[in-house]
Amino acid sequence: MSIITNINKLFDHRIRLGIMSILMVNEYADFNMLKELLGATDGNLASHTKALEKAEYIKVEKQFIGKKPNTRYSTTALGKAEFNKHINALEKLIHIK
Repeated sequence: MSIITNINKLFDHRIRLGIMSILMVNEYADFNMLKELLGATDGNLASHTKALEKAEYIKVEKQFIGKKPNTRYSTTALGKAEFNKHINALEKLIHIK
């Protein structure tokens, strides 16, 4: 099997790659945390989180903290597995001699 086949097109964009990277090392992150860490606009971040949610790589939980809405994200088992495959493929690609 070719190394390239394990590179996941869904992680091609830096925002989606960033979302997954943050969620892999944190139990969860809320919308504002992701927005601040990634330097993304509301609309941009929303479209990328929707793409990852549609692929079932992240789980979205909406709640209220006081009277303020809060959206938080976490990785799914599938998302973790696919992201790890992607990172491993990139590492192999980098080390090809």
